[in-house]
Amino acid sequence: MPAVRESGRLPALRRAGRACYRSTPAGWSRIPGLAFTVHIRETDKREFSQDMSLRVKLNELEDQDFEERVIHIDRVKKTVKGGDIVSFRALVVVGNKKGVVGFAIGKARATPDAIAKGVEHAKKNLWRIPLDGTTIPHQIQTRVGGAIVFMKPASRGTGVIAGGAVRPVLEVAGVHDILSKRLGSNAPLNNAQAAFQCLVDLSDAPVVAELRGKSVEELLSDK
Repeated sequence: MPAVRESGRLPALRRAGRACYRSTPAGWSRIPGLAFTVHIRETDKREFSQDMSLRVKLNELEDQDFEERVIHIDRVKKTVKGGDIVSFRALVVVGNKKGVVGFAIGKARATPDAIAKGVEHAKKNLWRIPLDGTTIPHQIQTRVGGAIVFMKPASRGTGVIAGGAVRPVLEVAGVHDILSKRLGSNAPLNNAQAAFQCLVDLSDAPVVAELRGKSVEELLSDK
């Protein structure tokens, strides 16, 4: 079992597809995709990341079809000395509906180019999320800016209880039964980022039990 260190929760997502993490000690690397920050020694990184890393590359999923969803398109105007520069910002999410999802922002002078850029960037930011059948393994809440997104597991047949920018993220990820609530700001960008970060921060009970050196039964009994 490689040596690991566990610290507090992750800060909010600052940019699309990227998170602002706590400083990593020298000689250690951060294991991404967990609801808490875990550092591992560089010497154990290769052995441990085979089971822990949720980040996936597109070339590993070449035989799978990805669904692309445009969440929102904004018209952005920048005033400069020579006049106004008009561009478009597209919020795009992609997923294979089997637990792999990616989110990104595309910016360009034309709407089709902004969408194409968003899709390209989202496919470079793919994460495999742990699912418990058709729902998520545990409840989770994430805040990005003024937006707060809360998600809770639901029984089979409930459906996707979500709206706004949260629903497309859950649907392309392959979540079929879930209860969610948007709190605070209704800004599409912040809500989409918060929903994506909620999925990225999900933890699997066997993985957490291994990190803490306990069995799954002991881990669940501690709660």
